[in-house]
Amino acid sequence: MLKQELQQKQALSPQQILQATLLQLNNSSLEKYILEEFEKNPILEPTEIINDDDESNTKEDLNDEGWDDIYESNAVYEPKKENIFQISSEKNLLEAIIDQINDLDLKSWEKSVAEEIIYNLDDSGYLSIDLFLIADRFEKNEDEINHILHKVQHLDPPALASRDLQQCLMVQLDNNKDSIEYKIVKQYFDDFINKRYNRISKREDISSKELSGAIKNLSKLNPKPGLGLQVSKDESIIPDLILNKRSNQWEITVNDSWIPPINVSKTYKKMLNNLETHNRKTKKFLKNNFNKAEWVIGAIDQRRTTLYNVMKQIINHQPAFFDGNIDKLTPMKLKDISDIIGIDISTVSRATRGKYVETPYGIFELKYFFTNNHILFDGVEISVRDVKLALKKVIDNEDKNKPLSDDDLMEALKQSGYSIARRTVTKYRDQLNLPNARLRRKI
Repeated sequence: MLKQELQQKQALSPQQILQATLLQLNNSSLEKYILEEFEKNPILEPTEIINDDDESNTKEDLNDEGWDDIYESNAVYEPKKENIFQISSEKNLLEAIIDQINDLDLKSWEKSVAEEIIYNLDDSGYLSIDLFLIADRFEKNEDEINHILHKVQHLDPPALASRDLQQCLMVQLDNNKDSIEYKIVKQYFDDFINKRYNRISKREDISSKELSGAIKNLSKLNPKPGLGLQVSKDESIIPDLILNKRSNQWEITVNDSWIPPINVSKTYKKMLNNLETHNRKTKKFLKNNFNKAEWVIGAIDQRRTTLYNVMKQIINHQPAFFDGNIDKLTPMKLKDISDIIGIDISTVSRATRGKYVETPYGIFELKYFFTNNHILFDGVEISVRDVKLALKKVIDNEDKNKPLSDDDLMEALKQSGYSIARRTVTKYRDQLNLPNARLRRKI
């Protein structure tokens, strides 16, 4: 039966897609992209570097008076050569995953969806937003992009973009669905995660030896497939943003040192204006490349604007940190920033993933400043990071001959002002990769 419906959806324009693409690039990747555009588009050409004397008004202070007219200045950023560090030419895991996506037999829009999924992963490699939000950006419903999610989940490393730990383990067992391991994860996950092995053994009528072997195999699976997406300690970093404090105000600089200054060729622009001297094919070629050139320049400017705005809001949301108490972070989510700036959550995610800021206290990834909240028994809302730091401090200072149990840790945290449940202590201890009391005992 045919059914006619009227729907209203917002489609992404080519300019918006380009803006999203450039925003997710770090400085070195953006430089590479621009150099490639120079080769492909004759309309684009490098611009002469401006002398320092011409850059007297290249910064705006973080105060109430400066924000309204910040974008009227041509210098929202100031390149600083001393902040450029040598970066390895080897591809990181994120670039390798994008290469795998490009090798898949997917349509252009499907590859864009796959990249959107990748850029919405959390630090452990799990999908950080609902899939229907990604689908909506491409005028699709969730069912229409599920097959793309499935392909992403089976890239290398497997199980990226899983919704939860259970799905993460099941994806890694997809090629062995008849195994005991797969059955345990699919049917008895709650018993497995809580180590109720006797219950699994009775229900499945399997021997302790078989169950022990299955549990051993499951322990070899990767519960955090996205850890490789983080920058390693040995990888050099080019900060995308630089912060300096002057006159008790934070000065934000978007570090574009690696980005070649670009402009539209005056010669080709003159040719385009003199249309009567060219045939139709030449006119079309010039106009298409002129439009693409303007889109690229606009997307780069939009990238600077977004990074600047996001950094501004991070400073506003984390006053304690930027006052010098770097161990103190206020609970903050991507949505908190997106609501104030008026942009999509995925745009904030692109602007913060893989982007670094140089501060007087060190270099930090923008993602570092986002932390979930934890509500204590007395209703006080604090940062999960604060609780974890307090927990780590207690464990670091304990007597290793008599390490504290999770119950003891709960009491110690309570005395420090953090009233949380024992199961929460266990969860945070596991997330900190700290073993239980028995394994922490000094031999």
